Amino acid sequence: QVQLVESGGGLVQAGGSLRLSCAASGRTFSTFVMGWFRQAPGKEREFVAALTEIGANIYYADSVKGRFTISRDNAKNTVYMQMNSLKPGDTAVYYCAAKSPGGNYYSSNGYDHWGQGTQVTVSS
Repeated sequence: QVQLVESGGGLVQAGGSLRLSCAASGRTFSTFVMGWFRQAPGKEREFVAALTEIGANIYYADSVKGRFTISRDNAKNTVYMQMNSLKPGDTAVYYCAAKSPGGNYYSSNGYDHWGQGTQVTVSS
């Protein structure tokens, strides 16, 4: 079992930056694909970014490419997401998730473990 705890959300003005962190429990963190998803009020949960076990492969939603950077530190059991040039449309609850390798990295259905979420609000 993996437990995930997100932190780093908050209120920021458009154009600003935030860095989200997701700390994982357990000794098997390095065997998981890690992803970030987000859900805005009244909308479906959507894929943001994912990276494979040692970070060899990284995937981004088109809406965040060039602005967001996902990374991981397996020694610290932590995955990060640096978010720059934030827009009001990025406002959402951001969730960290973990899955076994393989399958569809873009679908939330494939992720077995989820954090509780952290709120990101971008004001115009």
